[in-house]
Amino acid sequence: MNACYTCQLIARRDANRASLWDNIYRTHHWDIVHSYDTALPGWLVVVARRHIEALDQLSDAEAAELGVLLRDVSAALKEVTGCLKTYVVQFAEHPRHPHVHFHVIPRMADQPADRRSTKIFGYLGVLPEERIPEAVMNKIAEQVRDILLSR
Repeated sequence: MNACYTCQLIARRDANRASLWDNIYRTHHWDIVHSYDTALPGWLVVVARRHIEALDQLSDAEAAELGVLLRDVSAALKEVTGCLKTYVVQFAEHPRHPHVHFHVIPRMADQPADRRSTKIFGYLGVLPEERIPEAVMNKIAEQVRDILLSR
């Protein structure tokens, strides 16, 4: 089995075994999903479909598609959540996720000061009881998908 959990999630999407929140929108090179362990509604992730571990490994086609996709996902999040803007972050440092992926995070107008900028990661990796319910993630996913499909 592949040690990269992100690759396992992509395989699940490829096999049509993913929930809506984990399969919002797919392009030739990228998957859009809702983060599964967050307390912030609308925390989306743009995931490279091919296993790569650093930005310099992107193909020209992956890089070209990425810019437009980040813009479109940010615009969709703004429309769905009412956020002021989005933060876009990429590390690929987690031992289970050594795979290029971009966090696209809504920055809300009423975001507490202690959850702005890099402190927004306080919303990620939370306990199960603090996580966004699946029904909420699916509702956001459906709205974002509809917007992206209309572009």
